[in-house]
Amino acid sequence: MKTTLTQLSLLALIAASPAIAQDTTTEDTPAEAAQAEDAAPAENDASASDESTSEAPAEGSSATSELFDTGEPVGGETQEDSASYVRETNGDWDIQCLRAQEGEDPCQLYQLLEDEDGNSVAEVSLFKVQGQGQAVAGANFIVPLETLLTQKLTIAVDGGQAKRYDFAFCAQLGCVARVGFTEADINQFKRGAVANVTIVPAAAPDQEVTVGMSLSGFTDSYDSVEAAQ
Repeated sequence: MKTTLTQLSLLALIAASPAIAQDTTTEDTPAEAAQAEDAAPAENDASASDESTSEAPAEGSSATSELFDTGEPVGGETQEDSASYVRETNGDWDIQCLRAQEGEDPCQLYQLLEDEDGNSVAEVSLFKVQGQGQAVAGANFIVPLETLLTQKLTIAVDGGQAKRYDFAFCAQLGCVARVGFTEADINQFKRGAVANVTIVPAAAPDQEVTVGMSLSGFTDSYDSVEAAQ
């Protein structure tokens, strides 16, 4: 017969419960009856005392607490407790910030780049920098692992002069190009409408994949963040 989980639970409860003694009935002789009557009060008193002692549970204990694990909270961040948050959105750019224990929260611009079918192709995080030579801003472009790295990453604003950038490394989430933008590059973004980002698939080296990085809201977003220290 198939034993269900419910049956197993009932069996466990029964096994853990005190055993119930079965009474046997025999015919008593008069002498035995008299002895039983004389002994009954004492036995009843002892039985009552034993039952009172056995039935009284120990303080702070429970039978079910020994049978079942009621679990405990598992630590983990909720969305409210997360270290990062979106401060605001301007056009197609999110302002992502990291909660700092002291001082101002560092923030960056973020945009997910999608193709015409709405498929995610790349993502970019852009932030201001200091002391990096001609670069006044940095950006991390993350593209799929199946990208032909030797063909680099190309960016062109509104069909203008394109610039190529090397990939720095690849990780489980994708391949990363760490890009430095000059003051002229940033001004071009502020004046432009879209920056075309192009990569080459490793499986089809004779083809290109181009997605548009919208520049809607870029100026307000860029001017609202501080340079990373």
